[in-house]
Amino acid sequence: MKTHTSKQFRTYLMAALTASATLGLAPLQSAHAAAPFVKTSAPGYYRMMLGDFEVTALSDGTVDLPVAKLLTHTTPAKVNKALAQSFMKAPVETSVNTYLINTGSKLVLIDTGAAKLFGPTLGNLLANLKAAGYQPEQVDEIYITHMHPDHVGGLMDGDKMAFPNATVRADKHDADYWLSQANLDKAAPEAKGFFQGAMASLNPYVKASHFSTFEGSTNLVPGIKAVAAPGHTAGHSAYMVESKGQKLLLWGDVVHAAAVQFDDPAVTIEFDGDAKSAAVQRKQVFADAAKNGYLVGGAHISFPGIGHVRASGKGYAWVPVNYAVVR
Repeated sequence: MKTHTSKQFRTYLMAALTASATLGLAPLQSAHAAAPFVKTSAPGYYRMMLGDFEVTALSDGTVDLPVAKLLTHTTPAKVNKALAQSFMKAPVETSVNTYLINTGSKLVLIDTGAAKLFGPTLGNLLANLKAAGYQPEQVDEIYITHMHPDHVGGLMDGDKMAFPNATVRADKHDADYWLSQANLDKAAPEAKGFFQGAMASLNPYVKASHFSTFEGSTNLVPGIKAVAAPGHTAGHSAYMVESKGQKLLLWGDVVHAAAVQFDDPAVTIEFDGDAKSAAVQRKQVFADAAKNGYLVGGAHISFPGIGHVRASGKGYAWVPVNYAVVR
């Protein structure tokens, strides 16, 4: 093999520079980052198949949660240590996820995000739904895990129903509690916004006869079943989606801080209506998901929030779904 001396290399380089000048080519120069930062992400949707069903995770955005202050049955020091082990720190940028299920005969949306009820960093559901190839008018059914503002706010688009052709369904216990004027009147000042958000979001559908309730575990449409999971709220519900033996449990607010609660399911949050029951539900759901190996989707797990639960020591571990392209 022939080698080139430094003298030969300089000769070749000078020849190249002379040729570029002769041909009118731009001389070699250093690059400059003249373009401004774009500071936007791709549309927030992720699509996968579950048997014959198409599942589309839709992001409503993210919100910063001061979890070291909000989490209960623990201490801020323990929370901060758990976050550090996941290379995170408070406040945690927390996802708000919703899920669209196309069964082939029904288009079903699970939760609707916050719209603008939780500030300017949320409210992206409709844009991401459209980016994913669907229109809000196509949605047939909407199933609400519970009536906190970050799950029902997206039912409205300004002063109009965002999903004019959809029937909204939720557990009767949640409807009776959050849509009660009497409960609003006697609520503490800091809690009144939760009632007002639920009423503003649901009452137009109630008035239009586009709202109905169920009680506990109930079959809703072929392939989708409500699963009672009370604790976070009185009527908190998960939804089991199944096609061709493949299962996906969309569990709403079973988890708020994945970096903390998988390892220690006893940790609760101030938003829990009944913290003791919420912890019991979380332990039961984790154990069942780990034992049976089905997929789960969490409203507040890093987008798209779909994966598996695996037993790990005295707690559990989160295993995100492997990225795959729908073909």
